[in-house]
Amino acid sequence: QVQLVESGGGLVQAGGSLRLSCAASGHTFSIYVMGWFRQAPGKARALVATISRSGGSTIYAESVKGRFTISRDNAKNTGSLQMNSLKPEDTAVYYCAARLIAYTEFGTWGQGTQVTVSS
Repeated sequence: QVQLVESGGGLVQAGGSLRLSCAASGHTFSIYVMGWFRQAPGKARALVATISRSGGSTIYAESVKGRFTISRDNAKNTGSLQMNSLKPEDTAVYYCAARLIAYTEFGTWGQGTQVTVSS
């Protein structure tokens, strides 16, 4: 099973940018659909974006469309989430996740990275 480690979180002012990275190891990364999720204090974990195994297809939550970009580099076993025009409501712990195509649920998760956007 693949293991995932996120990095790149931090504190940024509203309107700023951050790039999150997800390093995969332990299994062939390219066979997994990858996703980014986030969980704000007191709220349920929510989908931010997903990307297909080849990287050719992406899905975004309405709240981040036009501001966030998900990508992956299967040769380097990495995934990324570029976040622009950040808003205070984007503050959350962000998680990288992976699932095999045969499953509908994401079953492998990273430890999370905190993103805080100040107003």
